[in-house]
Amino acid sequence: MSILFHVSFVGLLAMFIQATFVPSIPRIAKDLDLRDAVVSLAFSISIFANAIGVLIWSAYSSFYGCRAIYLWGMPFICIGSCGVALSASLQSLLFWRFMQMFGCAGALSLGLGVIGHIYKLEERGTAIGTFFSSILIGETVAPFLGGAATQYWSWRNLHYSIAAWGSLEMLFIYLSFPETSHPGTLGIDKLPSRGSVHIARINPLSSLGLLRSPNIFVVMFVSTIVTNTNYVLLVPLAYTIGVRYGITNEATIGALFLPNGFGSFTGALIAGRLSDAVARRWREKRGGAWCPEDRLRAAWIGGLIIPWSIGASGLITTYIGGPIGLALNILCLYVNGVAVDLVLGPLTVYNVDINHARSAEATAACMASRSLLTSAATAIIVPSIERMGVAWTDIIAAVLAVIGQCIVFFTIRHGDRMRAIIDVGFSTMENN
Repeated sequence: MSILFHVSFVGLLAMFIQATFVPSIPRIAKDLDLRDAVVSLAFSISIFANAIGVLIWSAYSSFYGCRAIYLWGMPFICIGSCGVALSASLQSLLFWRFMQMFGCAGALSLGLGVIGHIYKLEERGTAIGTFFSSILIGETVAPFLGGAATQYWSWRNLHYSIAAWGSLEMLFIYLSFPETSHPGTLGIDKLPSRGSVHIARINPLSSLGLLRSPNIFVVMFVSTIVTNTNYVLLVPLAYTIGVRYGITNEATIGALFLPNGFGSFTGALIAGRLSDAVARRWREKRGGAWCPEDRLRAAWIGGLIIPWSIGASGLITTYIGGPIGLALNILCLYVNGVAVDLVLGPLTVYNVDINHARSAEATAACMASRSLLTSAATAIIVPSIERMGVAWTDIIAAVLAVIGQCIVFFTIRHGDRMRAIIDVGFSTMENN
């Protein structure tokens, strides 16, 4: 449990760094004399940085181990956070925000890799659910804290505080976090002689080769679609729900992120245990035979809810004003948060199950590709709302979510044949 606590706390820091930024965009724009839409590019840049960073950190973790990579990433967080706090122009803000997010990019993939190392197959879902629910505390409270800090303190001081948090976390990892990779499995363990310093040349894009598998590509594509439903609701929140219901206070806008965060926290707790229970029940039905796609059956509930919650939010924002409209939107934010994690949980554990030996790299390949697609998608959310309106933008996201759920159903039915098309070294029951 102490190891799970460590990786969860690092993930909490990473989520906090990402989620505190959005509520402060209007104030940053005002301080730097920029348009809000221009400053929102920093959010897209941070997603792009996450895509690049997760590939590099996961590739090197297979050679040096997770503990070393955790320690290497923390200085980027600390220096980048100080740089963001000192930014006086858009160019410096984008550069330091990139470095800050690059440093914390490996938190999720490394955490899932560590969990894959130390937990059994039928306990993995619950452990990953606990991991996600812990870090989603950051997603729950960070927007509110970010908005409150911006309103009553300073967005610059907020990032100085993040730098101090990263420094303490680096100290804790150095003093008490062990290496979890099995002896002899790391690249550095296979060197004939180990000097005091060894810098390996590793292709960080190699893990993207795993996406040749239709199964892993499905995990990436569907997780991108469902994650974007959250972004469609949250990224423009100050300009949709905020404007529609006359909310201008940054702290209050930050508080509007809380329902979605609490929903994600709830969904993560349920999803992990539910996916383990579904996997065990179907394995019993098959007489002990293991079919990894059985775990995906736990995703259908969330997959059916997502289109309704995001579509309803768009229509409510457009046609229902006053306290009733605001209350219904808050309900939609909560429900969408629950539903998204009910889908992401089984997908994530399924990816670890079928790629146990390379779980960090498989997770990184999906996260990097998802981040690149999400980076492009988030850049067009506000322009789409300006051009088509909130309702049509949300309805398009709902239709894409329906398509994603159909793909999951297809994978459940034909997953074994899909794995046979391109075998990237999938795990079996014996080595899982």
